[in-house]
Amino acid sequence: MIVLPDDADLPDRKTVLGQAIPFDRARWIPLLPDSTWWPTVLDECPQVGRWPRVDRRTVFGIASQAAAAEGRRHLLVAVLVWGTGTKAQSVNRRARIFEHSSPANIDARLGKALDVLRERGGVDAYWAFNNDQRIPHLGAAFFTKVLYFAGHDSAAAPHRPVILDSVVSRALRANDAVDTSWPGNGWTTDQYRLYVDGVYEYAQARGVLPDQVEAALFSQGKQSA
Repeated sequence: MIVLPDDADLPDRKTVLGQAIPFDRARWIPLLPDSTWWPTVLDECPQVGRWPRVDRRTVFGIASQAAAAEGRRHLLVAVLVWGTGTKAQSVNRRARIFEHSSPANIDARLGKALDVLRERGGVDAYWAFNNDQRIPHLGAAFFTKVLYFAGHDSAAAPHRPVILDSVVSRALRANDAVDTSWPGNGWTTDQYRLYVDGVYEYAQARGVLPDQVEAALFSQGKQSA
């Protein structure tokens, strides 16, 4: 069971959907297979200071078009952009996905994994991304973001996908919600199931959605870094 203090300040859904990350379009475009992979919706994101910012609400909108191959490509890129920030080193690391797999291979694996999400839920789709449909250099911290945006508002409970990354994992350990063997990354499918079920149970008890719990854990993990 995921445990947060009884008086934990959970963000409302509007705050969660508004979580915005800065990005540098010019760093991404040369690293994509071609310019059609770039979701043009990102060009409409508001600029705050030096950089435009993409929020969860925008990525959800992109995910709504993921029934088609181009939509899935745009979802993948939007997730990478939202989860990376502006540092050149971080962008280059994320873009290794495109260096080590052909567009056709990415299309096939992404499509099959999202079929599993739609048909059997987030945990089975996690297994798919970790095994048969593995895309080199797309680790769990990012493919759980793909699953979250593609399925959070439609997948059946209790296996509604939720983001799991090293920051959330740090909060889980800090709250003693997991045992000492829990890794900082590279989680097994059973560990992801434990996390998803725990988040769902806690969300039900508090009358919120699972991503509100995930966002609270992420905030806590950032503070304890």
